[in-house]
Amino acid sequence: MTRPEPVFPADRHALYEQHGYSAAIRSGDLLFVSGQVGSRPDGSPEPDFEAQVRQAFANLRATLAAAGCGLADIIDVTTFHTDPERQFETIMAVKADMFPQPPYPNWTAVGVTWLAGFDFEIKVVARIPPAA
Repeated sequence: MTRPEPVFPADRHALYEQHGYSAAIRSGDLLFVSGQVGSRPDGSPEPDFEAQVRQAFANLRATLAAAGCGLADIIDVTTFHTDPERQFETIMAVKADMFPQPPYPNWTAVGVTWLAGFDFEIKVVARIPPAA
């Protein structure tokens, strides 16, 4: 049986320590990435919504890279939104930048009332390439 292995980006963020969780867990050839938010290194949120979404993706890319993955290795995405109707256009524009062509990952969007001071969160499952 494969033992789960924690994965952290090179510039480990304060939120992992503050809240006691791993950025991701590697299990076999799968990577389960915890929800990534648009946090600065000190754990504070980016104030501008689009910048916050882009920072969440930057944090996601750093976590994926720590396991030898990239955005193309993502299988499943779940995003959380504090005001989906108002935020939808911005999120779709950023999503198009991050995933410009098929195949696209599965994607589930969930409206929530609270994200600890953030307005967007993204969690994913990725397949780790054989060379990683």
